[in-house]
Order: sequence, then C-alpha cells, then structure tokens
Amino acid sequence: MPAHATLADLLAARDEDAIALRAPGRAPLVSAALVALAERTRRRLNAIGIGRGDRVAIVLPNGPEMAAAFLAVATAATTAPLNPAYREDEFAFYLEDLRAKALILAKGADSPARAAAARLEIPVLELVPGEMAGEFTLEGGALGAAAHPGPARTDDVALVLHTSGTTARPKIVPLTHGNLCASAATIAATLALSPEDACLNIMPLFHIHGLVAAVLASLHGGGAVVCTSGFDALRIFRQLDEERPTWITAVPTMYQAILARADRNADAIARAPLRFLRSSSASLPAPVMLQLEETFSCPLVESYGMTEAAHQMASNPLAGPRKPGSVGLPAGPEIAIMAEDGTLLPQGATGEVVIRGPNVTRGYENNPEANAKAFTDGWFRTGDQGVFDADGYLTLTGRLKELINRGGEKVSPLEVDNVLSAHPAVAQVLTFAAPHPKLGEEVAAAVVLREGAEVSERALREFAARSLADFKVPRRIVFVSEIPKGATGKLQRIGLAQKLAVQF
Repeated sequence: MPAHATLADLLAARDEDAIALRAPGRAPLVSAALVALAERTRRRLNAIGIGRGDRVAIVLPNGPEMAAAFLAVATAATTAPLNPAYREDEFAFYLEDLRAKALILAKGADSPARAAAARLEIPVLELVPGEMAGEFTLEGGALGAAAHPGPARTDDVALVLHTSGTTARPKIVPLTHGNLCASAATIAATLALSPEDACLNIMPLFHIHGLVAAVLASLHGGGAVVCTSGFDALRIFRQLDEERPTWITAVPTMYQAILARADRNADAIARAPLRFLRSSSASLPAPVMLQLEETFSCPLVESYGMTEAAHQMASNPLAGPRKPGSVGLPAGPEIAIMAEDGTLLPQGATGEVVIRGPNVTRGYENNPEANAKAFTDGWFRTGDQGVFDADGYLTLTGRLKELINRGGEKVSPLEVDNVLSAHPAVAQVLTFAAPHPKLGEEVAAAVVLREGAEVSERALREFAARSLADFKVPRRIVFVSEIPKGATGKLQRIGLAQKLAVQF
C-alpha cells in the first residue's frame, strides 16, 4: 500500500470497524471513532485559535490517550510530545524553544510542566479521558479564530522532536505529514503488517520509535496498537498472555531485561506466540538476537532508525536472511557511504552513512550552521560509521563521535560490545572511551553480569583478547549493577567514563 498524503488520510483509509487502539482493561477504539475524535479535536483547536503550523506540546503518560492525542492534534496543528519526567526548568526550555501555543496535560495532573507553562503564559488544555481506549475531550483555552484553520496538508509539519544527541543544545527536527506517512508505509511493508496484527507498544510515545514504528505503521497496515503504560519487565509476560499481540518493537536494553526473566515465564511465552520481534534505536548484540529468536520461537528483525529519518532507514528482512550484527538492507530512504570530503564510497568501504528520501527531514529548524554540516549534495549525514557487505547489508561500526581514538588507532565500541556480550557470564556491556594522559583515550567497558554469574576482570580481558587485536581489548572493566540509560532506554556511552569515575 503506498504512503498516504496526511495522517488524516491514513486514518480515513482504514476499515471503519477495525480496532485501532486497545488498552488493558478498556473498551477498544475502532477506526471510525478515531476519525471522529480527530475531527472533533481539529474543530476544538481551531475554535481556540490553534491551526496548521501552531505548536501544541503534549505531556501525557504512556497509554491510549497519548497515542490518540498525537494522532488527533496532528490533523490540525503540529504536535510536540515531551518526556513527562522532565523538571520544571527543562519544560520551560522546551516550551520556549518550540514556541508552543498550548500545552496538553491530563486534567488535574500535578506536572511541573504546568508551572513552566504558567511562567511562559502558555495556555493549558486539560485532557479528559473517555470510556474507550484513547477517547478524550479537551477543556480550556480562550475562543479565537485560528490563523490557518482546516485539515493539515502533506507539507505541513506534523511532529517536532528535539534530538537526543551529544550537542550542548538539542536541535529541533521538524517532520511533515509526508515524512511520517512515507516512513509508516515502509515499516508496514517491511514487516508485512496486516489487519490481523496487533503491536504491544512498550516504547515511550514522546520518541520517534514508538510514535512511528508502533503506532503509525500499525495503523497504516490496518492493525491495532495495544497501548501500555510503558515498559515493565515484571508485567510484560502477563500483558503477552492477556492481550495476545502479534509483535513487539523495542530497544535492546528492554529485550535484555525480558530475557533475564524469560525462563520463569516460559508458559506465558508458549501461550502467546508472536509473529516476530523487532529491535531498533540502538545496536543489538548478535548473541542477544539469537537468544531471543530461540526463546520466543520467532524471527527477530533488527532495524536502523533515527529521528531525522522519521525513524526507519534500514532493516533486516522478515522473510529473507537476517544477519546478526547487521541492520539489514535499505528500507525507506536511499543509503550510501560517504568519505569525509563528501565523496561517495564503493561497496565494502567504511565511511559515514548518508541518506536521502521522502521520510528524511528537510533540515533542522532555525539552525543554518547545523544544516550546513548535516547535508552534503542533498544527502543527510547521519553521524554513524558503517559499511555495506557483498549482499548489500549494512553494518554499523559506531557513532563517529563515539569512536575511541587510542593514540591514533580507532576502536569501534560496538565491535568490543559484541565480543564481550558473547561471554556466558555477561548480561550487558557498554564499551566507552576513558581519558588517558599519554594516549588521549583508552578503551574501557562497563559490564553487568548475569544473575548468579561470576567472572574476573582478567578473565574477561583474556576472553576479549581471543577475538580482538590487543589495542582493542579494554584496559579497564568496571562491574556495575546497571548501566546508565537515557529516557528512551538507550545506553549512555558518551560521558560514561566521568559517571563511573574511570581514568588512567
């Protein structure tokens, strides 16, 4: 099925009786009701002076109302979902940076976003849930004509998100209806999604992964989204048993937490067979992929995405060969490998991964300096280093900013991660650069051991030395109970040496 022009078109194209949104303990919301909700929301926003191009920040907990608010608001204005865990000053920064015209909060919610909005004199719209999953009404806002009323168009910005990169000031990524619909169509095709499918969404809905892969791709394919309150490793097996989804999309840290409890929940896994698992947003160690496929008796599809591409860029095929350690074949935009000077490199050469296509943002907002660095001859530079193999599969060798420069020798942290994670005692590993007085940087690693397992630092270093050149073997291995993660579950490689007080 080709991409739709707008999110409203995507919703309207569905079977009106098909279930769109589900949630534990709630009556489901069918497509016709979701379309009607979007139309009511558009009329309400237009009546209080909010229309196409106006920014509406959304601070809601994960669940069906968050998914529905994103969809409904985007048909009339520009959505800006924010992490509910932010502090007041963080909310104030993002609300001001976005030039938000309104903030949506759950009615009566005690959120620091409310105080931040008051400081900036931004009106708060109170969301009141209905009986069906995702159904809501909005209260508040002064009546006034919208400057640009009516349904959103293909080139209108539907979603703005801030990058979670390593720059001091996050950049604003605007994504149009065309960007989002193109990405949703590609993901649905990659995964062969159909009206029989239901995705158990455990990803945060202030992040591109959950919004596009779980919600939009599911709806584009005609299926449903089971909207949970977020990831809970203790609860997920009960959710599988009760909700009977056909697939899950998640980040590697979530899957590793699931695997740690899988043996105790084998009966639930057997009762609720999945069609496939999908992993994205961070590199999945090859041993973890193989263990997941064995545990759940279904394929695991590893893919590659980023906010600037409206999520998916490459994916291992569901039906074809899936290569552990590879992010697969181009699945969305065109992908090439570029040298530092802007020359496109031949197959087999290692360089920066660059993309272009209908799902790629046109550029960061109000940031000509960043755009000048990010775009070369129409190609967007991802900041990832990678290489295509003879079969056209892409393997990422690391973030350019995360490569460890050990006295002039470049070490890919991902390569070291994959070797150490193959040790039977290792549950999780993250390799990082630590400052060194002579070499500049030295290789270090943080390791979480499996429950009940024991191994010494020396034994792990010897294990790594069997597969890695000497300069790649970590000189320091720190055993920790948990590796620091960001809000979306990504492990935090940058700055880890400082957090763990590792230096040479």
